[in-house]
Amino acid sequence: MSLTGTPFLYTTIMLSVVALIVPLVLWSRMRGPKALRTAARVLMLLFAQGTAVTLVFVLVNNQNNLYDNWADLLGTGNHVQQAADLGRDGTGGIAFKKLPKVKQDFKQADGPGMHAAGGVRVTQLKGRVSGVNAEVYVWLPPQYNDPAYRNKKFPVVEMLPGYPGSAKAWFGAMKTHEQLLPLMQSGEVAPFILVAPRTNLLAGVDTGCANIPGQVNADTWLSIDVPKMVTDNFRALPAPQGWAVAGYSAGAHCAVKLAVAHPDRYRAAVSMSGYNDPIGERNSLAAQNPTLRAENNPFLILRKAVSPPRVALYFSGESGDGYQAGVAMESAAKAPTTVHVVFLPRSAGGHNMTLWQPQVPTVFRWLTLQMGQNHARGQDRSLAGAPGTTGAAGTTPRTRSTGGSRHAALASGTSSPADAGQKR
Repeated sequence: MSLTGTPFLYTTIMLSVVALIVPLVLWSRMRGPKALRTAARVLMLLFAQGTAVTLVFVLVNNQNNLYDNWADLLGTGNHVQQAADLGRDGTGGIAFKKLPKVKQDFKQADGPGMHAAGGVRVTQLKGRVSGVNAEVYVWLPPQYNDPAYRNKKFPVVEMLPGYPGSAKAWFGAMKTHEQLLPLMQSGEVAPFILVAPRTNLLAGVDTGCANIPGQVNADTWLSIDVPKMVTDNFRALPAPQGWAVAGYSAGAHCAVKLAVAHPDRYRAAVSMSGYNDPIGERNSLAAQNPTLRAENNPFLILRKAVSPPRVALYFSGESGDGYQAGVAMESAAKAPTTVHVVFLPRSAGGHNMTLWQPQVPTVFRWLTLQMGQNHARGQDRSLAGAPGTTGAAGTTPRTRSTGGSRHAALASGTSSPADAGQKR
């Protein structure tokens, strides 16, 4: 029985009801020795508490897509077949662009939100370079199958969840495709292909999207194997100009790190409530030693870069939860790197979907502009020409961002000018 399936949810509801009724019916009717009656009553109480806790867990898990299956929950899943030393660029000397195309089989994905807005499809991908074997979810924009667009290639956004977290969260709890469908149909947002690969590759740890010989090649999985699969199977624009990466929490850290480390693979990155230092996630493999920690810190990568990468970075977060990471990157950025920082007040929500889900439309309007897709109607006026920005693309100057109230309101939908103008 699937952890996130409807049958398991209904089963836990039924058991919770039974656990409540049984003591009401049998408590005073117990017969036999006192010790036996006491033991039976204790078991009934434990059963009631256990089913209640299980039901709450299932509801929270289904709402936030924390664990995709039983293997993820129990820490028995391992999606790494091999983790060879692939060198500094993560290719192992393999001319991956010249590898033969592989046609993947896709099927309709199951779970909350997976059948909405035209449906999300899923495939099991064996990464030929990374050695990772895991699922990848893909959603196609409404224009993709329109005969008028049959010769058009589409930009791509790779979407990364937090830890623990399922790639499904972008379509379930975040409702990204449902929010973007009308915006793409109206031309306010470019018709992006949305790609959500699995990032929970090893049991009980966060890979930090790092390449660690002998353990995992998560960076290569996300920045080489997944993009090549997408371009092999869909009419996707080539990297870097056609590709962006977005994430929240641990996925936000990964998104920025991938873009800054690989400007030849990504044009833009979005960080919602992210961090720069891998130690921000205590279970991150990327923080296990000082060298690896420094190699996977996007702030240090950017500061030490011989040539500033041509990438656009978007940061949003509350004080102490993402905002300072963006300000630090802004201080280190030099042209052509651009950084846009949005300050969110505490009233906008916490470190959860309540904060991140409402930001989706604004984030994708920003991506539309940054990736040269601004032929779509309805440019994002929150970024183009807003206070603290310069130019039609909405890039921010290298001054400490105050994250104006207008930005915060558009990103969260709940902020006020008084809240947004205050730093905490």
